[in-house]
Amino acid sequence: MISSLRESFNSRFTPAKYQNLLQKIGSRYACAPAFRVAESPFFIPDILKQRLLDATNQLAAHICRPDLKQLTQGALYDPSVVVRGEDAHTTFLQMDFAVCLDEEGIPTPRLIEIQGFPSVYFFQYMVADAYKEAYNLPENLTCFFQPGMTSQDYIALMRSIIVGDSDPKHTILLEIEPEKQTTYIDMAATSAELGIPVLCVTQLRKNGRQLFYTDAAGEQIPVHRIYNRVIFDELFARTDLRLEFSFTDDLDVKWVGHPNWFYRISKYLMPFLQTPYTPECIFLKDLKDLPAHLSEYVLKPLFSFAGSGVLVDLTPEDLQTIKDPQNYILQRKVEYAPVLEGIGEAVKVEIRMLMLWPDDAPAPFIVNNLVRLSKGKMIGVKYNKDKDWVGGSVGFFE
Repeated sequence: MISSLRESFNSRFTPAKYQNLLQKIGSRYACAPAFRVAESPFFIPDILKQRLLDATNQLAAHICRPDLKQLTQGALYDPSVVVRGEDAHTTFLQMDFAVCLDEEGIPTPRLIEIQGFPSVYFFQYMVADAYKEAYNLPENLTCFFQPGMTSQDYIALMRSIIVGDSDPKHTILLEIEPEKQTTYIDMAATSAELGIPVLCVTQLRKNGRQLFYTDAAGEQIPVHRIYNRVIFDELFARTDLRLEFSFTDDLDVKWVGHPNWFYRISKYLMPFLQTPYTPECIFLKDLKDLPAHLSEYVLKPLFSFAGSGVLVDLTPEDLQTIKDPQNYILQRKVEYAPVLEGIGEAVKVEIRMLMLWPDDAPAPFIVNNLVRLSKGKMIGVKYNKDKDWVGGSVGFFE
């Protein structure tokens, strides 16, 4: 996208440099990623950066509206997903944008999804460093959206939000069998950088309102803060797990990334977001007449994760088989443009803005980004099997 950088990168690219990139990533925390890392970063031109900033600012205004909780109360659809101690606003905010072209052929973002849940903040910090080192990229390139931010500033900010003033041993990253998760490398990076343990939900013990875990020395350590990475639909599906507590218990803990925000800021919010950067979207229960061109829409279940249950090539029969239309949205498709000129076939780009909202901040702000590259019909592993120049990446701008 920044033509001079792209031409220089492509002319100097070799498979050996790519293998060096993977080696740097795998050796940093003695953990290899369980997903494909793309050969190339994405070079963000200034016009796209400015439009991304405009889009996130407009969408953040919706997130900051004082009646947001009232608007999204329907997202807390069942008492089993309602966790006590909800804070005033989300701590983590992600916005996924397809990179498209406008009528004049200029790159512009279009919102795909929004979520109030942590992403791979630490992997993205690390992978950006790896790209710069492996390919000897110019020093003036950065992945951070805060002016003057360094890697040290970024880690300090993440520590202040996740650990705060607590002793790190009293803060935990909580997941379901974390070592088996696709994003475990991010959890390993988080643990290494912040000095906090990564625990499975089955490792916690409850005494009254307090949770404990057993450290390597056999000592019972009280938990004060939980950096939550547990997705409830995965937890509910794991009937084999034996927990000694419930997320809905009255617990004496601080949720860093309160679980309720996963539901409030999600696909459920999409029909309420009206900006030049958002596609047409409607709750299926509110649909009066079928769109004239149903093939231009995608059907998404409200409460699924990582693209599960999404129907792309819709027919009227598909809609007639839905028994719970209140749990689906119909969203107009977004046309990704193959804007990254790889070696061979051009590549489609999706960029996730990684945002934070500290307790004392008036609004959320962007800190970093995640890029996913695709040659398939959609972004995702199953659409990009046996392809190169696809997978996880990061965006740099000057």
